[in-house]
Amino acid sequence: MKNSIKSLFFVGLLALTSCETNLDTINENPNDQASIDPKFLLTYVSKSAFQVNGDNMYASRMMIGTDGENTYQYMKWNDASFDVYTSGLLNTVKMMQEAEKINNKNYQAIGKFYRAYYFYNLSLKFGSIPYSEAVKGESGITQPKYDSQETVMAGILGELKEANDLINSNDKIEGDIIYNGDATKWKKLINSFRLKILISLSKKATVGSYTIATEFASIAGSQTLMSSITDNGELKFADAADSRYTMFNNSGYGSSLYMADYFINFFKAREDPRLFTFAAQTTAAKEAGKPITDFTGYNGGNPTSPYSDNAALVAAKNISKVNDRFYKDATNEPSSVLSYSELEFILAEATARGWISGSSKAHYDNAIKASFTFYQTYVKNPDQYFGGFDVNQYLTKSLVLYDNSAPLATQLEKIMTQKYMTMFHQSQWTSYYDYLRTGYPNYPLQTGVSAPLRFRYPQAEYNYNSANLQAALAAQYGGNDNINSKPWWLQ
Repeated sequence: MKNSIKSLFFVGLLALTSCETNLDTINENPNDQASIDPKFLLTYVSKSAFQVNGDNMYASRMMIGTDGENTYQYMKWNDASFDVYTSGLLNTVKMMQEAEKINNKNYQAIGKFYRAYYFYNLSLKFGSIPYSEAVKGESGITQPKYDSQETVMAGILGELKEANDLINSNDKIEGDIIYNGDATKWKKLINSFRLKILISLSKKATVGSYTIATEFASIAGSQTLMSSITDNGELKFADAADSRYTMFNNSGYGSSLYMADYFINFFKAREDPRLFTFAAQTTAAKEAGKPITDFTGYNGGNPTSPYSDNAALVAAKNISKVNDRFYKDATNEPSSVLSYSELEFILAEATARGWISGSSKAHYDNAIKASFTFYQTYVKNPDQYFGGFDVNQYLTKSLVLYDNSAPLATQLEKIMTQKYMTMFHQSQWTSYYDYLRTGYPNYPLQTGVSAPLRFRYPQAEYNYNSANLQAALAAQYGGNDNINSKPWWLQ
């Protein structure tokens, strides 16, 4: 990994802000300015980190393709990229360095959040990754060592604790496109993300010096957390260049991408109107003049069937496309990395596991209510989908109703199913990782095919950092770089 390469974005920002022509600076190289306001870097890092990821929609059995064999749909992926080291992470570190020069602790704190966010996702993808020596090319470390997954997870938990202690809620944060400068909301996101990391480690008792359940209870009981959808860690899109919804004008969404029956059927069985915001009616239903709110007008394809079989459903006019708002609406809904709804599901799970006291049902109900509030707030013309809907009545349906006294497995299945139902184009790969961790909901798989547990390391690492990579493979996977090798967090 050549993490000594400077981000093109950062170099570009320096060029754009280097137009000083007074006598004191006339001899400076305009393309190598010593400093830059961290607010510019914050805007860029936030916009990059919060984009929608579509690949996980296939792996999580929410969407299918009909024009070829999608490697994510058929669980046949291979390697993934380390590009985030030389884009998101490098710019994050630069932002922190610039913030330190002007002693602005808020940018440093948010930088620690983004470091935790990036390293967390990288480690879940691969296992051991460069962490302690990463993004230090300017210090001469161009071939960073790999740290164990446990070291990474303990390290980012420590960074988030530092972020919580650093952030100053009295100072407005310029360049903040997530919370419009509100440091208190950043503090809520930081602490809520600490809980997300801890719950993802539910198969472990400890991580580093932390006892996971104890640390979770301490944070949940003493720190400020998200309390409504206005606290969502989300990016709102705008109808302007470089600010539109990630999938806007995506040609695949308008042609060959359709809904998976596995995902659709959860909503049909519960008569859940959120379905109408995700999926379009089948062509046959439209031609028959069925109302948008008629659940019989929606059908998906089997994610385990050959793509040609699903293409036949298209020809038969009996399969739902993705709702066209996802590729025709430039603003659409915000994209979250962690929402209040997800936090409430996390708290429900922690309560069910006995990590914290209280009612798991109360958190579960709050999570579902928050999800409906989100869609009723951000989907255009929500009355056409939710007219007459009563969420409190929905919570009493047999497939939805939560029982605090049920066995843990039953409670987890209820929580994970509803959590899964909130994550269409949201929260990156969280649904897939929840499935790997808990087994819920129970994804359909092709005979003889198992769900991959990780990605292979990128070829560039074999080319440029082979010794450190091989040492990491020997330490965690017996030397094998295989998508079915089990990483530490799942053991």
